[in-house]
Amino acid sequence: MNENHAKYCSSPEWAKYLQSEVLPWLTAGLDLGPELVEVGPGPGAATDWLRHKVKRLVAVESEDAAAQRLTERYAGGNVEVVHGDATELAFADGSFDTAACFTMLHHVPTAALQNRLLAEVLRVLRPGGVLIGSDSLPSDGLHHFHEGDTYNPVEPSVLLVRLQTLGFDRITLRVDGRTQFIAHKPKG
Repeated sequence: MNENHAKYCSSPEWAKYLQSEVLPWLTAGLDLGPELVEVGPGPGAATDWLRHKVKRLVAVESEDAAAQRLTERYAGGNVEVVHGDATELAFADGSFDTAACFTMLHHVPTAALQNRLLAEVLRVLRPGGVLIGSDSLPSDGLHHFHEGDTYNPVEPSVLLVRLQTLGFDRITLRVDGRTQFIAHKPKG
């Protein structure tokens, strides 16, 4: 992650944006259940908000330094940090009520790996569980912002088809300056 990107994603302004603009809409009327897995939490801007809504939150972070910082930040609380790859989640089928990913899909280098990550999320959700998430819309500005980083944005219509193809249903997609999505695992 380049320095400007790392600084912005760790900023209080970014956390405030996620916590006031993105998360309330995504969680309105949803029962998140007691156990949530968040993939790619980065500095934990969404983690900090979500941890108050569930009994147990497992944050799966692939970058070692970010995982260490999260572990220190949330020690002794209801957040368990796992340093790992979200395309190969080390959890049993049906382990979580809710899954979440925020502004991280575009950091996954290929469409195949993005699909594998989403398939793994579906696998670890309990029947009837829900995936909530958001990501940036593709743009030239963001392409330049990610100079030196992986930047593989997902078009909203492509995301909808991928989620359906992987087996999610009751999908809500909102495009309003960003892509926000809610997708359910079938109940059975």
